[in-house]
Amino acid sequence: MPMSEPSIFTRILQGEIPSEILAETENVFAIRDIAPKAPVHLLVIPKTAQYRNVVELAADDPALLAEMVGLASSLAGEHADGDFRLVFNTGANAGQTVFHVHAHVLAGSLDEAGLGG
Repeated sequence: MPMSEPSIFTRILQGEIPSEILAETENVFAIRDIAPKAPVHLLVIPKTAQYRNVVELAADDPALLAEMVGLASSLAGEHADGDFRLVFNTGANAGQTVFHVHAHVLAGSLDEAGLGG
């Protein structure tokens, strides 16, 4: 179910909010996280706001989810050593603050950011 108000990601994609788009395909785009939790912290976001979380996305459009993972991998190769952590927060109690599905691509020295393990 689409949101009534455009998400911050939709507004970035439409040029209403400035942000550097690091990579883009027909269906997804990537930007830097404004509050990084690792030396490399990027977001991979579908251009559609149809899905609020990864569970909805996986159930309805696994090809789009696979495209997100593929772009995340490409970005990790370009911005880090190719190793990365991919995080989807699902629900407010899990830390999701924007209810337009997006993946956090984390790389670099995760131990320094408290994310190792």
